[in-house]
Amino acid sequence: MTPDDQDLFRARQRSRATVMGIVLGALAILFFLITIAKLGLR
Repeated sequence: MTPDDQDLFRARQRSRATVMGIVLGALAILFFLITIAKLGLR
């Protein structure tokens, strides 16, 4: 692997990790809001 390939690979890895972090955070917020909504209905 050339250094340029490694940089490209790392950039892709970093962007994928960022997207996964955003998706996981959004899911956590969604579950939190659903829980609050369910508790609020009682």
